[in-house]
Amino acid sequence: MNITSATFLKSVMRIEECPRDGRPEVAFVGRSNVGKSSLLNALLNRKGLAKTSTTPGKTQMINFFDINRQFYFVDLPGYGYANVPKGVKSEWSRVMMAYLQRRETLKLVIQLLDARHTPSEKDHEMLELLRRARVPVLLAATKIDKLSRNERTRNLKAIRADLDLDDDAVIIPFSAVTAEGVKPLWQIIASCLKSPT
Repeated sequence: MNITSATFLKSVMRIEECPRDGRPEVAFVGRSNVGKSSLLNALLNRKGLAKTSTTPGKTQMINFFDINRQFYFVDLPGYGYANVPKGVKSEWSRVMMAYLQRRETLKLVIQLLDARHTPSEKDHEMLELLRRARVPVLLAATKIDKLSRNERTRNLKAIRADLDLDDDAVIIPFSAVTAEGVKPLWQIIASCLKSPT
């Protein structure tokens, strides 16, 4: 897809503050430090649009990015081991659940998994939440460049088994360093954006 414009629009902590123009949305979710911001920047070919950090929990609100003035990318708060007060984590969870369950313009959720590890308990919980919300989900295995060819094959197979996925379930290997996975991700995103609500 040709990206002519990609700008940060707003951060929200309440569903009522989300854009109301009816444009389709693609949301990105994953545990803290899985590489969401790096993936977003790689997809949009923009350095620093989504702020990256080595500190888990950098994304603390729902962040909307206006893409081509046609649709939104939505960066959701990282889950897992973010070093924030329990009350804040609880609020993130509430806001994310409301967004996933009530946002009619949401076309696709891309859940990021670290290719170097088997999915965590929090990864399982998020996938179950997405299933209950009945939103289309695509899995992306990040940091794939850090694995050897043998490790890559073994780890992707282990992730598939751990999540009990069907043989036809898609997992896109992704690297923000080499840009592997950018093209197939865009193909699926574009297809979902075209689909009727």
